[in-house]
Amino acid sequence: MEHKDVIVEYETKRFSKKILKGFLITGLLFVALVGYGVYWAFFDMNRLPIGEYLTEETSPNGKYTLKAYVTNGGATTSYSVRGELVFNEKGNKTKNIYWNNREDTAKIIWIDNNTVVINGHTLDVLNDKFDFRNQ
Repeated sequence: MEHKDVIVEYETKRFSKKILKGFLITGLLFVALVGYGVYWAFFDMNRLPIGEYLTEETSPNGKYTLKAYVTNGGATTSYSVRGELVFNEKGNKTKNIYWNNREDTAKIIWIDNNTVVINGHTLDVLNDKFDFRNQ
């Protein structure tokens, strides 16, 4: 085998490895993008419908207010309750921490400054979320 043939074979193998690596990276990026798209479209709690106001309760120290809303999904789905936590000391910033299907009322009880019970589900408002789709 000549020296030129060895170099050509070596370069061909290097090129093939680069192509394979490129396909793998592109494939992984595609799968990640599709996975994020599914999460965003079907499971992101920031995309929940607003609903109609039901009730609210403020934490014992006044730092948080939990507001409950009911949503009507139409003729083919049942009512759902959305719980929105309001940070009273942070410019009324909000985040959804509760989403449950087949409910049309909300019973909110604060256990302490950071723990709330919504329709029987106990949540630490700083760390927990309840979403019936993830149960």
